[in-house]
Amino acid sequence: MKIKYSSFHLPFEGSAKPALPEDDVLRFYSMRFCPFSHRVSLLLAAKQIPHHKIYIDLIEKPEWYTEYSPLGKVPALQLTQVAGQPALVESLIIAAYLDEQYPQRPLFSRDPLQKALDRQLIDRFAAVVSAVYPVLTCNPNAPPDALQNFELALDVFEQELIKRGTRYFAGEQLGIVDYMIWPWFERFPSLKYNTEQGYELDAKRFQHLLKWRALMLQDEAVKFTATDVQLHVKFQQSKLLGKPNYDVAFQQ
Repeated sequence: MKIKYSSFHLPFEGSAKPALPEDDVLRFYSMRFCPFSHRVSLLLAAKQIPHHKIYIDLIEKPEWYTEYSPLGKVPALQLTQVAGQPALVESLIIAAYLDEQYPQRPLFSRDPLQKALDRQLIDRFAAVVSAVYPVLTCNPNAPPDALQNFELALDVFEQELIKRGTRYFAGEQLGIVDYMIWPWFERFPSLKYNTEQGYELDAKRFQHLLKWRALMLQDEAVKFTATDVQLHVKFQQSKLLGKPNYDVAFQQ
């Protein structure tokens, strides 16, 4: 997959704005290990949209970054081709904008009801994320029933795939639900290395989701934006030590 993009890494507080060309190319503010940023990366790749990618250190954020993201969060997307160059924040808002503005390979359903149902399903994934997050981030104070609650929340998506009876949540081709939940499925295998029991998804309980995961791994956008599981493990372990190493992906 070929996408025209450039990347800039800002490792410390007080850093100056990167010297970006005034070329009307989208500016995507990201963090390599942020799953919400990963969502936007997937859409930019799937639609092959040129962009400049600027990595933000979320601990020592550049002071100027609040011009684009008032709360200092990633992702943010600066629309350089629009008057005033406004910036969008929140991954699903950015995804909806990109899908309408760049209609090649549409990802949201054009049926209003199905589009609403898909957004509703994406919202339900928040229960999966909140349940597994303490374990995924190596929090020593993770609730003892965190993985149990994670599996209960994930059951909804296993049953939804069965109900839809399709290869992907969108049908026979990938769609917005597939891309919006994928970043966490890339990260779930790190649980095998970051939990005492070497946790993995139950092959029988989640057989449809595991088949879906195998199909997703063949997608070009998924491959293009992928981060190796061992890098995820190293990053999460650095967080456990209280010193998140945002540069670990650049130290290979």
